[in-house]
Amino acid sequence: MTSPGQEPSLFSRIAAREIPATIVAETDRIIAFEDIAPQAPVHVVITTRTQQYRNVVELAAEDPGLLAELVAVAAGIAAERSNGQFRLVFNTGQAAGQTVFHVHAHLLAQPGPGSPVGDDSLGEGSLAFR
Repeated sequence: MTSPGQEPSLFSRIAAREIPATIVAETDRIIAFEDIAPQAPVHVVITTRTQQYRNVVELAAEDPGLLAELVAVAAGIAAERSNGQFRLVFNTGQAAGQTVFHVHAHLLAQPGPGSPVGDDSLGEGSLAFR
């Protein structure tokens, strides 16, 4: 959903299937897809279908239920892909690395047991997998 005169965001266009993406989960209000430039063996972007909220602060203030749904979708993806262990990152503002101003989270994780990808872990305090 966009305001009159507002261009659809990249994520709105993915949700509308105008831009291809590998979608891994979706609900009526949330869509999740693999990041095109992954920073971890498991890297999924989880976003709202509406672009009404620019960042997580706005979302939390205006629709905490939608934020809870976004986190629940993230937990479900992590349960399937990384044994339930994950990092959920919200960049808020350009200086913090936000490049798409449509609220979204990055789920970063190592794959679950039995995966052919190595078993390195994300160290406490680090921002990306090594």
